[in-house]
Amino acid sequence: MDTVEKLMKSTVAELEKLLSAKNVLGDPIDRDGGTVIPIVSYGFGFGAGGGSGAEGSVNGTGGMAGAGGGIRPIGAVIIDANGARVEGIKGSASSLVESVGDTASKLIRSTRRGAGNGDSADSKT
Repeated sequence: MDTVEKLMKSTVAELEKLLSAKNVLGDPIDRDGGTVIPIVSYGFGFGAGGGSGAEGSVNGTGGMAGAGGGIRPIGAVIIDANGARVEGIKGSASSLVESVGDTASKLIRSTRRGAGNGDSADSKT
């Protein structure tokens, strides 16, 4: 069972590296006069097992570990001239950066128009 313990310890050590706020809140993206900070949800699962045994004169031991996971964009923190807010992403997105960037650009432009500060370049969507 020493093999299983080693597998579990190394797996947990790698998972500890993943479990940080930086992995949930992405790197800030500056775009169209505002800053967008992506927010993602991620989940994973893992398992490990091992054993040893003998049959007649043949002895053997073995161990195995497996894992799976996924990442899904859920929204963004948007910081612009009007302050900071959290906006959710509706539907599925194939690219987090593209989706968040496009959403943030539209929101920032619409905010500028609403404040009367938009020009002809800003009013295009």
